[in-house]
Amino acid sequence: MEMAGDKNLPLQESNLVFGEGNPDCEVLFIGEAPGFNEDREKRPFVGRAGQLLRKYIRDLGWQENSVYITNIVKRRPPENRDPNPEEIESYKPYLARQIDIINPKIIVPLGRFSMNYFLPLAKITRDQGKLFKAGKYFILPMLHPAAALRGNEAMKMFEESFRKIPSALNKIRTGEFTEITEEPEQSKKEQRFEDVQTKLF
Repeated sequence: MEMAGDKNLPLQESNLVFGEGNPDCEVLFIGEAPGFNEDREKRPFVGRAGQLLRKYIRDLGWQENSVYITNIVKRRPPENRDPNPEEIESYKPYLARQIDIINPKIIVPLGRFSMNYFLPLAKITRDQGKLFKAGKYFILPMLHPAAALRGNEAMKMFEESFRKIPSALNKIRTGEFTEITEEPEQSKKEQRFEDVQTKLF
């Protein structure tokens, strides 16, 4: 694998955790970086937060292997710290190619780092659970499942947003949107994404 041989990538002391699932899927989940359990098993989202994510996927009546799960950064940062901007930038080309190959109908960023990759001006508590369009992709940001585990209110937000995925997917398939509101224009540095918020309900 090209990424495994790229010694210029940071976090070389950790195992490569590329992603898993159906490369022809309609729904792509993207977190921020692997944690301890993911590094050990070389699989994404297998720890406590990952088990919550996988449970909710199954609760929708889907198979885990019917979607694709990955992270922006493909190796674990030390002590499970947040990935820094340099690490995100280094792994960015590989994620971009991964998204291009999978070409999902909807991308579900999990947490603010993943969300801001697509929507630089978005705020996770304000914009999670809303459907946006960034370039050619529809984006439905959600709280990271690790955040959902920290309290009842966060868990309720996570659950309510997760249940919107099938409806959002159906609206994308049919092109049936009731209202579209333009987001603020992005700067050149933020890749001039033209973000369109689509209200689902």
